[in-house]
Amino acid sequence: MDFKHISAMPREVLEAIAPKPGGLYVDGTLGGGGHSSLIIERIMPGGRFIGVDQDQDAIENAQKRFGHLGDAVTLVHDNFANLPAILNRLRIEKVDGILVDIGLSQHQLDGSGRGFSFMKNEPLDMRMDKRSGVTAAELVNTLDEKALADLIFKYGEERFSRGIARSIVKKRETAPLKTTDELADIIRGAMPAKAVAKQKIHPATRTFQALRIAVNRELERLETFMDAAPSLLNPGGRLCVLSFHSLEDRIVKQKMRALAAGCICPKDFPICTCGNTPSVKLLTRKAVRPKEDEVSENPMARSTRLRAFEKL
Repeated sequence: MDFKHISAMPREVLEAIAPKPGGLYVDGTLGGGGHSSLIIERIMPGGRFIGVDQDQDAIENAQKRFGHLGDAVTLVHDNFANLPAILNRLRIEKVDGILVDIGLSQHQLDGSGRGFSFMKNEPLDMRMDKRSGVTAAELVNTLDEKALADLIFKYGEERFSRGIARSIVKKRETAPLKTTDELADIIRGAMPAKAVAKQKIHPATRTFQALRIAVNRELERLETFMDAAPSLLNPGGRLCVLSFHSLEDRIVKQKMRALAAGCICPKDFPICTCGNTPSVKLLTRKAVRPKEDEVSENPMARSTRLRAFEKL
């Protein structure tokens, strides 16, 4: 199991989380452990670190990297959306900082064998947690044409979703789709040649994104987490979220702005009657993007958006 430890925007993440010696911090998406190692370095000795990931491969990698730290590091095989229950089991009420990096790890793309990428011919699985959930193959082989088109459009923002869905349904009448190569070929063939030639990204990018989001219920879980996160932080505690496409970033932006605004009265009300006050201070007025030098060294970081707040 080969893990690369390339993490997006490490300088900006450390600035946002501002880990303090002796503090209690959570990384809700361990991945390759790059961000985690930076946080651990700054809170030890005396600190405690909780690392969470729904991918068992990430947990096993983290055990190898951080196992020597003993009880100072706790690793949990679970989804970050379940963080309230995780902390409750650990008898922890509140923490000093939480990091969530919602992107795929390099290992998931290159070495998981679960079909996250169209660059390798692998089974159409796409489950981050292999213990449960439907696979991408089940979705493309069982959803009716309209449901499949709607999924690809909603989660992939793919304007050719109807043609792609039509081609998938026609192809599976002959035999069920099983591999990433099969699916990528169908997608490419379903799109107008001129559109394919003009695109800067691979024609299968948006459809693969849509299927992955649906398989792992990513947006639903992000909404759940964002609703719970403020209550898990000590005063002065910080939340930092890295997202990688507009659907995720929109959820994070709207939730953070609402918490920072406090008031939920209609805009045309002359005075506030709800009595709600801001519960967080925004550390990022707009999404922070990676600098050019990082993108040149780590092209995967190009689409990263960082947002953060501090609990009041």
